[in-house]
Order: sequence, then structure tokens, then C-alpha cells
Amino acid sequence: MSATDPLPPKRRRFLERRTYRRNRLEDAARLVPVFGAFLFFGPVLILATGPHDGAGTAVWLVYYLAAWLGLVLVAAGLARSLRAPRPGPDGPEGG
Repeated sequence: MSATDPLPPKRRRFLERRTYRRNRLEDAARLVPVFGAFLFFGPVLILATGPHDGAGTAVWLVYYLAAWLGLVLVAAGLARSLRAPRPGPDGPEGG
């Protein structure tokens, strides 16, 4: 161990670029429902705190439809990216 290495050699971790990218995609897929909750419940909280005359109902329905469609497209894109087999210790086929 040299003076420039912060960790001993057995404690250092290195992930191959493809494995790191896949892990980040999995993390993003786990955050899609949380992001969706903010998209759907944020406007409800805004409407509950301010005056509401009911005139903007159509606008909110369009917003919810667009948010839902956007979440579907994001989830489909992530699912397509994650469809490839996970790289294993012996290569892409896993051994």
C-alpha cells in the first residue's frame, strides 16, 4: 500500500462500466414510482392549500394524463434498457 492509495488493495472496489451503468439504471427504475407520487400528489397538495373554483379541472386532467403517459414511457425505456442479461463473473452470459 502506497501513500497515495486511500484504501488497502482488498478494500478497493472497481465496477466495470457496463455493470455500473446497469446498477444506475436499476436505481432509476426503483425511483420511478417515487417520482410518480410527487407528480400525482404535488398538484393535489397545491390545490388543497389555495383557492379552487373548479374552472381548471380540464387543465388538471390533461396534466394527469401527460404525467401518466410520461411515467409509462420512462418505465418502458428503463425496462427495455434492463432487458439485457446481467453480466456475471465470467462474462455477459454469467458462466
